[in-house]
Amino acid sequence: MANYIYFPSAIILLSIVFFFFVNSSHAMPSFNVQRYGARGDGRTDATNPFLTAWSLACRSRARAMVYVPRGTYLVRNLVFWGPCKNVITFKIDGTLVAPANYWSIGNSGYWILFAKVNRISVYGGIIDARGAGYWSCRKKGSHCPQGARSISFSWCSNVLLSGLTSFNSQNMHVTVHHSSNVRIQNIRIRAPSGSPNTDGIHVQSSSGVTITGGTIATGDDCIALSQGSRNIWIERVNCGPGHGISIGSLGDYANEEGVQNVTVTSSVFTKTQNGVRIKTWARPSRGFVKNVVFRNLIMRNVGNPVIIDQNYCPNGKGCPRQSSGVKISGVTFSNIKGTSSTPIAMRLDCSGSNHCTGLRLQDIKLTYMRRSSASYCRNVHGRASGVMVPRNCM
Repeated sequence: MANYIYFPSAIILLSIVFFFFVNSSHAMPSFNVQRYGARGDGRTDATNPFLTAWSLACRSRARAMVYVPRGTYLVRNLVFWGPCKNVITFKIDGTLVAPANYWSIGNSGYWILFAKVNRISVYGGIIDARGAGYWSCRKKGSHCPQGARSISFSWCSNVLLSGLTSFNSQNMHVTVHHSSNVRIQNIRIRAPSGSPNTDGIHVQSSSGVTITGGTIATGDDCIALSQGSRNIWIERVNCGPGHGISIGSLGDYANEEGVQNVTVTSSVFTKTQNGVRIKTWARPSRGFVKNVVFRNLIMRNVGNPVIIDQNYCPNGKGCPRQSSGVKISGVTFSNIKGTSSTPIAMRLDCSGSNHCTGLRLQDIKLTYMRRSSASYCRNVHGRASGVMVPRNCM
């Protein structure tokens, strides 16, 4: 079976260097948010000064910078609209905090949103959505807003997000939707393990997304790749606590985009609910997952280190109880080692109507309580080679 591995092309890398090379000898206009009335005292609403600085930078014919100095800035919903006339650098040396009242940002779905922007780089900074009050509302089953994603890129291209720290998002921390050529590097994400739906990074309907370096500890998936994710490279991520790195859930809709050309490599999972996972609802769908490689991974006391679940139904409520139409093919699990916190370290539970095909297992060594772990397979076709602990069950 041929291996399909997505490597960021030289053209994409060169374009990133070209677009985001900020140490140029040519001075760029800088729009400091304090110049337009922002106070870094953590109490004064700085929303309008931020939007003013963005508007001026976006209209600049020269490469421009929005600069956030040291300090703590209270901001409500920020929508940074493009397209802009030239390259924009957004440099954050301070901390952005959301209002204490979670309704202030919770109804919009987004806290900080970059929309229809081409050639944008965001460097550094801390953002804190102060989501604890919102999570409490959710857990009580009270009347709550939909919740805000902390920082989002929608319909954007040629994006660099580097060195950001995100704390306590109401909902997902970082989202990339309908975008292309996106690089996320050296990011730090943190929320309590019990915080609901706080995915670290969520990708959907996007291509050419590279995630390298960083630590993600949160209450849901460290990274989730949803429908329409293509040409994805994930490397050197420390995940945990959280729910692991997932493709899915897929099969929400009958006419759904597939996921293809994904590589997850050289990453560590610590005390996560899952390791690497593909999850689909058990209902009809035209979706698919193909050409995926999970390799060179370390599991440290992980619940389900290797899992394909085509009967996905969290909490066991409202399960479709049909057969998943999502077709899974050409998936490789290679050089995955460490410890499982559950007896079944490898669970490959595929659709009865669309069996998983072309799976490859190579050099798997996962133990449970210092002994060999177990495996479970259903409707799976493929081959295994090298060391296999647990044993091959295909």
